[in-house]
Amino acid sequence: MELCFFDQVKAQPLWVQILLVVGTISILKFSFAVLNWVYVTFLRPGKNLKKYGSWALVTGPTDGIGKSFAFQLARKGLNLVLVGRNPDKLKEVSDGIQAKFGKVQIKSVVVDFSGDLTEGIRKIEEAIEGLDIGVLINNVGISYPYARFFHEVDEQLLKNLIQINVEGTTKVTQAVLPGMVKRKKGAIVNIGSGAAIVIPSDPLYAVYAATKAYIDQFSRCLYVEYKKSGIDVQCQVPLYVATKMASIKRSSFLVPSTDGYARAAMRWIGYEPRCTPYWPHSLLWALVHMLPEYAVDAWRLQFCLAVRKKGQLKDSRKKE
Repeated sequence: MELCFFDQVKAQPLWVQILLVVGTISILKFSFAVLNWVYVTFLRPGKNLKKYGSWALVTGPTDGIGKSFAFQLARKGLNLVLVGRNPDKLKEVSDGIQAKFGKVQIKSVVVDFSGDLTEGIRKIEEAIEGLDIGVLINNVGISYPYARFFHEVDEQLLKNLIQINVEGTTKVTQAVLPGMVKRKKGAIVNIGSGAAIVIPSDPLYAVYAATKAYIDQFSRCLYVEYKKSGIDVQCQVPLYVATKMASIKRSSFLVPSTDGYARAAMRWIGYEPRCTPYWPHSLLWALVHMLPEYAVDAWRLQFCLAVRKKGQLKDSRKKE
């Protein structure tokens, strides 16, 4: 039967043979992609993060994704360096973690990433001296209060977006990385955004999306630079998560809670240079890439215009 089949193929015109070969390769490639997605999403075990070192540093740990990461890392038995701007919130998170995971050591470092960053980095360097920081979670970041055109972005917001999202992540990495290089091991996770990677554009959030695009490229370059040094660098790309920054209060199947996201994210640390840990987000990513860019752009613009209108109404009510 096999000879008969191949004889029939050989009897076809060359263009038909080429189409059959291309079609077969496409089907095999798609099948492999699906099987690989199933494996890495549901079957691949997470790495033992303690092999990177006994300490983890988390920026922006007092709320949202950062707070959930801190609890998940403590659950894995890692000691924590928590870096945030509010000392009361840092203490609250630290107390909560120690109440649940008593053996975990915690250091809190008060740093306002919108303030004197040079002084803040100095504090971090002093706090981590002598510690084997194995995992770094660069989570700190801000977005717009609500959607707005670029010419409506005030000078202070523009400064904070660039300083916190770009400079903050860059300089914290620069402070922690030498110790990892010396020990020849470490894992760095930079929190990106679907606004910069998944969708072709994010109108009315231009500067925020651009800062997250920087995080993606920064992560990819470091991944290549330091892979042979035993350091795994990764940009995680969540879509919407139920956080204050996203102005979403309730979680759902497509919008995980911060705890739901962090649980999924932990299993991906140390693997691909870019990933979308929460699996329904990866399905949305695939769907977006199947649509023409102009259609996604038009939908996104209308969505953001509606967000802008609501934000302006709230602002006007506050002024009354």
